Amino acid sequence: MATRNALAMGLLLAAVSAASAAMAPRLPMDGDDLFVDLQLQQDPCPQVEDIVRSAVQAALRRNIQLTAGLLRIFFHDCFPQGCDASVLLAGERDVPPNGGSLQPEALRLIEDIRREVHGKCGGPKVSCADILALATRDAVVVAGLPFFPIIRGRMDSRTPAPDVLRNLPSPSASVDELLDIFRRKGLGDPADLVALSGGHTVGKASCGVIRGNDDFSRGLAANCSASRSRKQSLDVITPDAFDNRYYVALRNRKGVLESDQGLADHPRTRNMVRDYANDQQLFFRQFRASMMKLSQLKPPAGSFEIRRDCSRPNARVDGDAGLAASA
Repeated sequence: MATRNALAMGLLLAAVSAASAAMAPRLPMDGDDLFVDLQLQQDPCPQVEDIVRSAVQAALRRNIQLTAGLLRIFFHDCFPQGCDASVLLAGERDVPPNGGSLQPEALRLIEDIRREVHGKCGGPKVSCADILALATRDAVVVAGLPFFPIIRGRMDSRTPAPDVLRNLPSPSASVDELLDIFRRKGLGDPADLVALSGGHTVGKASCGVIRGNDDFSRGLAANCSASRSRKQSLDVITPDAFDNRYYVALRNRKGVLESDQGLADHPRTRNMVRDYANDQQLFFRQFRASMMKLSQLKPPAGSFEIRRDCSRPNARVDGDAGLAASA
């Protein structure tokens, strides 16, 4: 009996050990092996999650639209080449389709949090990429999603992602094109495409990308174009709430973008649109799972660091500091 108990305990411990290894945080670094196990190291800033959460909650009390802004920045960071905060660099932030579409207040929030984190953690010990991932997670949790863990350990790319326009989905793309680009990025389950598109429930788009191929969308385009500064909410039912009404609108033929409305028609996605329209918690669970997958997309090998200013590589920051010191 004692032998059998010992054997059972040994198998249990082996299973726990294997599960822990599979969930270990991974850290991008220079060289061939982009990731090392952070669980073997002491957490350099154990209070970072509390700092980020408090800052995001305070910011959302002032402006609920920051959820949409953070989601867009996070997706535009991770999707082209992995989560490396390259989207915050001028060479990527200011080019199409990012230029003019990334919310300035959300960009400022990331830098404000970076400044606070580095101040309270004794220096640059947490990357801008990690701060962006944590802030986006906290924003959607405030909006009503169940909490989900963000594995920390990302590093910041020193260079912008190349050819961003080609590496982000187009608002006029067909569902087949969307499924293909998501598959190539490591998000091959059609549920990832449908659920992450649900982030549009709090998003806005410029007037020029409204689909305009039926009476409903032509009316939207005409109203939107009446003001140069106006943008169109992508959820026409509850534009400021993170909920499942985006899918209800698609089911009712009231999608704003061609890439949105197509999800309700395609044989590989239409049943999910129907299910998410009928069950908000089902949408929330899949959005949570797909966000976790998105947050773990790895950048290619390259040059990485923890930036001391999220908008500039450290060599530029160091040079500016030197000039200031000698002035």
